[in-house]
Amino acid sequence: MTTITSIRISVKKEEKNRSRVQENNNRKVLIVCDMFPPAFAPRMGYLCKYLRKAGWQPVVVTEWIEDHTFAFLKGDVEAHYVRYFPDENRSRLIRQLAWLLVFVADLLGQYKSRKMAKVARSLLKSGGFMGVLSSAYRTFPLPVASRVAKEFGLPLVADHRDIIEQYASDEFISRPFHTCPCVDRWVVRNYRDYLLRQRNKALRQADWVTTVSPWHVEQLRKINPHVSLIYNGYDPEIFYPKIEKTTRFRMTYTGRVLSLATRDPRPLFEALARLDQEKRIAPETFRVVWYVDADSRLILEKLAEEYAVPVYMEYPGYVPADQVPQVLWQSSISIQLANKADEHGPKGIMSTKLFEALATERPLLCVRSDESYLERTIQETHSGVAARDAETVYRFILEQYAFWEKNGYTRVQPDRDAVTRFSRQKQAEQFMDIFTKLNQQHDG
Repeated sequence: MTTITSIRISVKKEEKNRSRVQENNNRKVLIVCDMFPPAFAPRMGYLCKYLRKAGWQPVVVTEWIEDHTFAFLKGDVEAHYVRYFPDENRSRLIRQLAWLLVFVADLLGQYKSRKMAKVARSLLKSGGFMGVLSSAYRTFPLPVASRVAKEFGLPLVADHRDIIEQYASDEFISRPFHTCPCVDRWVVRNYRDYLLRQRNKALRQADWVTTVSPWHVEQLRKINPHVSLIYNGYDPEIFYPKIEKTTRFRMTYTGRVLSLATRDPRPLFEALARLDQEKRIAPETFRVVWYVDADSRLILEKLAEEYAVPVYMEYPGYVPADQVPQVLWQSSISIQLANKADEHGPKGIMSTKLFEALATERPLLCVRSDESYLERTIQETHSGVAARDAETVYRFILEQYAFWEKNGYTRVQPDRDAVTRFSRQKQAEQFMDIFTKLNQQHDG
């Protein structure tokens, strides 16, 4: 009798194991994205990390980018990289010519999409996928994901980290055309219209759309009513509160400055000039550290000269992504650059840098305030100020500087429950819920 019972228990365990394996096999998702680690692609990199932790199996098809900023996020994810351009060790002329040829071939014959779709189809033919997720900042590779999802009868979730409409000018173009101003404007206008037509056609066919801010939700809902807000965020295993005393008061910024129309730090420089003139600060103990690229540095250096504060500036260059937590822990103030969200300004931009600073509980200075969702998030989390003018910047710096002089560090006491909702783990759960819901609808 005991033997029969043991056999029954063993059989039930095997059935449960087979069921669990089958369940995990049914949780295989094809992710078609424009960038993936090791390149600068934190949103999809962190998503795959937490999908795998939950027992899901992400399979990625993406473009190869010569960048290793997020190499630590690649992990064991199955990723297939499609190459379109020669390696970085080729001459600049060859690379520029290759870029132009690919651009024209893609514009006239969807070259990039066709090449990536071929790889995606070969993977989907193996079966077992529960859906396709596209992630893009402009349009490509959303049409690829839309096409293969339709061919294989799979749900499509279209994720947009950024959209063309959010930019103040033509910052959505990665490379300027450099012809003449009137021709450039004509090319940009027509290229923009082309990208929007391609994107909107694919978005209408998507089963669900996800994006990164309430403003983006409002815009994309005009095209597809099924839109969910999934913020950018922070990895709770990497970004967390930590106090480190410093011998200098350090204001830090990590990222890019595309243009003053998109990110306007002038109120900050005006406040620094006043603090310097009043001898409230000195270069020996007060530094503003910009972890930026060469083009951004040129913009900032010009402003520093204009406001007569270059002596306070440091430009160490980009910091590797895995060192950003240490930069934040040693920051007296974390700078978030923005501009007023109006007809002529940027709209809905809420970068990953914001949420990582929130998680480390660094005092946040957003300048200039967007007077919209970014300002609202900083207020709701009690994490700092979104400054609409130089006077607000001036007072905030003085307050934090006085605390630092007394204690050797700065701090804020945010609403941690409000901050937690921006966790990358919780955002992965949102994606999983969407795919589970779509599959239940499909099976029903």
